[in-house]
Amino acid sequence: MFYPEFSFNLPKGFIDSNHQIHRLGKMRATTAKDEIIVQQNSQVQEFSEYGILVMLSRVITNLGNISQVTPTLLEQLLLVDFMYLQDIYYQINQLGGDWLTEGEL
Repeated sequence: MFYPEFSFNLPKGFIDSNHQIHRLGKMRATTAKDEIIVQQNSQVQEFSEYGILVMLSRVITNLGNISQVTPTLLEQLLLVDFMYLQDIYYQINQLGGDWLTEGEL
């Protein structure tokens, strides 16, 4: 199934081990399956606040040239970038959100 993806541009960016900065990315809307998988995650069961990292790792489809975004990678983000991603996530998944076409938030 196709879900619209939304482009984003991190304020600071993720710096990888090669010192390359990754700022541009895409995020899709959350599905019920995403929520189930997050709730079944052992780290989330032990520490519920970790859930947002697991959820973001599921819905971010790419970050720069990184196609596999993991919770461990997201742990390394600067707080300003993490808060930005949370804001985008909540905008995309808000009740009554009008996002029928692709776009940038």
